[in-house]
Amino acid sequence: MKAWLLLLLCAPALAQDLSHVGRSLAATCANCHGTQGRPRNTAMPPLAGMKAEVMLQLLADYRSGKRPGTVMPQIVKGYTEEQLRLIATYLAAQAKP
Repeated sequence: MKAWLLLLLCAPALAQDLSHVGRSLAATCANCHGTQGRPRNTAMPPLAGMKAEVMLQLLADYRSGKRPGTVMPQIVKGYTEEQLRLIATYLAAQAKP
């Protein structure tokens, strides 16, 4: 079987597996930003439904120091770019609060 055909057949399963990884990684955000990015109060901004590109830019700004924060600059440095992309993609797919 040609490799491209095998990849094509496996793509839906791979995408689903990555969704689960994004969900697991995003669970670490729940302590402050609420389950699935929906906080219980207005002290933290909601992440659910935020465009992934916007979230990734905010995270990059925290990482570089361009955007100040209390814990976010340290937290974001603990993730790879791919992990941040998976988190942002998962949270962007959640319904806004």
